[in-house]
Amino acid sequence: MSNDRQPSRRDFLTTGLTATSLLATGLTMPGFLARTARASALNENEKILVVVQLTGGNDGLNTVVPYADDLYHKARPTLRIDPSRVHKLEKGLGLHPAMNGLKVLYDSGMLGVITNVWYPNPDRSHFKSMDIWHCCHTEPNTDEDGWLGRVVDRLTVEGEVPTAMMLDDAPLPLALRSRTHAVPAVRAIDALRLEGMTAHAQQAIAAARRAANEDLLFVQRTAVNSCANARRLEDVASHRGIGASYPSYGLADRLKQIDTLIGANFGARVYYTSLAGFDTHSKQSLTHEPLLRELSDSVAAFYKSLTQRGLADRVLLMTFSEFGRRVNENGSQGTDHGAAAPMFIAGPACRGGVIGSAPDLAHLAEGDVPHGIDFRAVYADVLKSWLGVNADEIVGKGFAGTRVVRA
Repeated sequence: MSNDRQPSRRDFLTTGLTATSLLATGLTMPGFLARTARASALNENEKILVVVQLTGGNDGLNTVVPYADDLYHKARPTLRIDPSRVHKLEKGLGLHPAMNGLKVLYDSGMLGVITNVWYPNPDRSHFKSMDIWHCCHTEPNTDEDGWLGRVVDRLTVEGEVPTAMMLDDAPLPLALRSRTHAVPAVRAIDALRLEGMTAHAQQAIAAARRAANEDLLFVQRTAVNSCANARRLEDVASHRGIGASYPSYGLADRLKQIDTLIGANFGARVYYTSLAGFDTHSKQSLTHEPLLRELSDSVAAFYKSLTQRGLADRVLLMTFSEFGRRVNENGSQGTDHGAAAPMFIAGPACRGGVIGSAPDLAHLAEGDVPHGIDFRAVYADVLKSWLGVNADEIVGKGFAGTRVVRA
């Protein structure tokens, strides 16, 4: 089979060509593109959203523990967290004992714990449920854009810095797919070099010159903008303005790099990363506690650094996972795919405390924690109150009323 097909608009938007071809180690850029690179510094008052995806389905009941509920302890004879060990919050809830860092944020009013979050008619498939969280549609659909991709489409100015950026080893998620702009994704900003351009990108630009149709002109514009952004990232890679030190975790390193980008005023409004490993079907205690410690310590270090540099007020961080786990542990000392679970929202601008009620373990929904807050209501407040965009256009109408950002 021939490999001569020219890349199209769809290739850039759905496969993250910007990430794989233009923002990877060993980038090259011809001189004419370097001369066209534009840099637009972010207004220092612009607000920034950082999204952390907890991949695999985080066990909400052992993250935000209903330690005062006897039904919790009966359902989990080997996995239960002893009440004397939890970091107590309110409403009979407490954070897992490994989450010291988040408890410090909570005590300072910089952490909101949003309980029982999910959506009606739940789906326990990793792929389907994650797609629902990413695109905000619970019914079958053919959308190729995600909720943050729609933000990109509304806020991006052609030729300026990207509205959103992913910093991760994982592929570009549906959440960041845009209809009209390619979102850059990189593994590490330190690895960036600009000395020329990859063959695939050169091929795209040559094709655009030969055939001035809409898709190929889009590819040309995207390639130019991507090289401009990569050039800015190369400059950012030399910036070392970090405040507090970071622990030696993968998530901490990614948040440190996002910290670097924010401190260097790179210009993106949305940053996206993830922490994987939450599919805890067996021997959950061996893996879940280290993951929660990594999440907690990493986010705490992120805000400590931002605070020391006077940047914390501009940054809101949000976590989510595709689903929680079953209330009852299984026979392998693990938990299976469930439904509602907590989200975290962090930063000086968040509404601190417990948002929502304790899980109602006396009235389960097919063995799961019943959902109380639709995740789209959380998104809607972040979109409206923090990013300043029309939430109805992003997540649909009817999801107002859940405040997670301070008024």
